[in-house]
Amino acid sequence: MKRTLYVITALLASTVLAAQTPPTAGGPLTRHYHQGETLAYHMTATNDDLRYTADVSCVTGAPSGGSYAEECRWTAMTYNGQPVAFSPETAQFRQTVSLDPGRMPAPPDFSKADPRLTGPILDFFTFYIDLWLANKVGTLQHPGDHFYIPNPQPNSWADGTRVLIGKDQIDFDLNLQAVDPAQHTVVAVVHHVPSAHSSLQFPAEWMQAPVADTPNNWIEVAKTQDGKFQAGSGKETFDNSIVVSTVDGTILSATMENPVVTSSRVCDDAALTICGPAQRHTIHRHVEIALQR
Repeated sequence: MKRTLYVITALLASTVLAAQTPPTAGGPLTRHYHQGETLAYHMTATNDDLRYTADVSCVTGAPSGGSYAEECRWTAMTYNGQPVAFSPETAQFRQTVSLDPGRMPAPPDFSKADPRLTGPILDFFTFYIDLWLANKVGTLQHPGDHFYIPNPQPNSWADGTRVLIGKDQIDFDLNLQAVDPAQHTVVAVVHHVPSAHSSLQFPAEWMQAPVADTPNNWIEVAKTQDGKFQAGSGKETFDNSIVVSTVDGTILSATMENPVVTSSRVCDDAALTICGPAQRHTIHRHVEIALQR
């Protein structure tokens, strides 16, 4: 399963900005940037039977329009234990992230990156987006504080070639879990939960039947190698726990737990009306990043 690419611009336009919640300056999650600083992270991940690691190095650039950003390059990767040799195009690929609430996040462009880096790139982006949202809201000051952000529209990861439809709709539940003055750390937890007011459209009626304990919020239709269609729906959630330095607001480590409970069928037709029996499956992804000192 590919990670969802959030439609951040639409999300901000109708939720965070519309909420008119002024950020509180100097909160425990505040990022204090300095030009030229370098941060390197090591990522480890499992996706069912797939295992991979990846290394990324980021350098803080000068303010643009008054806001800082980090330019990141992916330096190494292993895929099921085997090292990945990056092409020259992948070696030149740069990903921009920022925790500056004054800067609008920009989704990464994968066109010149190795397809095996899609997961790491999106997961890294998601950790930054979660903490960026917490900084943008600005109300998470004390343990127990939380803020709920509804997502107004589905997110898509369809590529139009193999994955014809790939959508989910997930809200954000931001929480400040703990503050440790002795270690100068704070823990933010973001629960990504099925949207309370979903606008997800299902391509076949049978895909609407709830697979778990909530209405389905995840659908995917993909072409198979023999010309058929693998179609499924289900429930996706994920929880991100992010440990942040209270000294400068850098991410010290982060963990993602991402289960998807699905029911899928192999269908003969694109309308998904001539299908085989339903098969239940739980996809589970676990992702960790850690700052390398």
